[in-house]
Amino acid sequence: MDTICKCLLCCLPVFQVVIVLLYLSVLLGLYVLPLYITSPCIMDPRTLKPRPEVFGHQGVPMLAPENTLWSFQRALQMNVTGLEADVAISVDGVPFLMHDLTLRRTTNVDEVFPDRKTKAASWFNWTDLQQLNAGEWFLRNDPFWTASSMSQKERNLTSKQRVCSLEQLLKMASDHNITVVVRLRRPPRDHPFNSTWINETLQVVQNSGLLQSLVMWTQDDEREQVKQWAPGFIQTSLVKHSPEHLRSSGIRGLLLRYNQVDANEITNFSNNNISLTLYTVNEPWLFSMLWCSGVSAVSSEAPHILRKVPSPIWLMSPRTYQLIWVSADLISFAVVIGIFVLQKYRMSGIRSYNPEQIMLSAAVRTSSRDINVMKEKLIFSEVRNGASAEELYEEQCFDSYTNQSISQ
Repeated sequence: MDTICKCLLCCLPVFQVVIVLLYLSVLLGLYVLPLYITSPCIMDPRTLKPRPEVFGHQGVPMLAPENTLWSFQRALQMNVTGLEADVAISVDGVPFLMHDLTLRRTTNVDEVFPDRKTKAASWFNWTDLQQLNAGEWFLRNDPFWTASSMSQKERNLTSKQRVCSLEQLLKMASDHNITVVVRLRRPPRDHPFNSTWINETLQVVQNSGLLQSLVMWTQDDEREQVKQWAPGFIQTSLVKHSPEHLRSSGIRGLLLRYNQVDANEITNFSNNNISLTLYTVNEPWLFSMLWCSGVSAVSSEAPHILRKVPSPIWLMSPRTYQLIWVSADLISFAVVIGIFVLQKYRMSGIRSYNPEQIMLSAAVRTSSRDINVMKEKLIFSEVRNGASAEELYEEQCFDSYTNQSISQ
């Protein structure tokens, strides 16, 4: 046991050195870490591009049932510059707005047509679709925990929503002169409009009165034919290609998920006059990052939140960032040094005791015999260290006569 203790004591200084070196390495790493932190918003504020346009993705689905007239009206109240909708086509050739393949999630088809509830939405005719309620599910499920904050009037409007047609959306957009992003879904193969769905949809768009320059056309099928019929459309791709390929194809815009491009690609598209719209952007911090990166537009389910972001969060010049970084390092270093100095000062006032002295001072309530035994151990320990027995007896305030009397 004594051998083990001696080995531990010999290794203790090495262990302390290792701990100190490890601590200093971590501290140094934290100090230089800001060198490797990059952010689009660390830039010269004078070079910041205009605020990205905000499109209402399916309206404002956080505040109203998605792809309904009430949802698009709420989006207009948030001053959006465009509306994005998912378009399907009914079995009788009416383009309508629906994101899912079936009607079960966003309508009461289980109650109205229980024997057809699993059928694709495109297999319903427009008359059947108008019998469905498209708002009660939102109040019942409260998908974004916002239904409880609605007024009674808003709840009444929500509960009365029906499936919205593309014609109704385009009429609203024409009245307010705003852009519409059309995302089409081809009907099933044996659908009566499987081969003419583009023509049916295009005819509705052209008859709506909406300016062609306000329509973002995203469908690749028959794109060349669409260009001839409606040369004013903003041809937009859902697939990322190089700017050269897009320009040669006559495509002026991209609609991509926000994580499909990085800051360098955003700059490249912008320099080549390719309009880039990213979805689905709901958080202020993400909107700020894309704003600093130079994105021209975003599609959002929460335009009511993004409208509260008048400028990018964390926007600062590189000089300001460096000043904050250096100041934080200096302050933290001063705190660390202060802690070490304080600890050194506290330790300097503490005497070092050998184990026998610690045991003797802790034995206040032990018996007299135990105390005498500890005193003798202490004396013998000091004798081994060079002190005389007489000096120690005098120092401890007892002699052999007293010791004998206590033992009796």
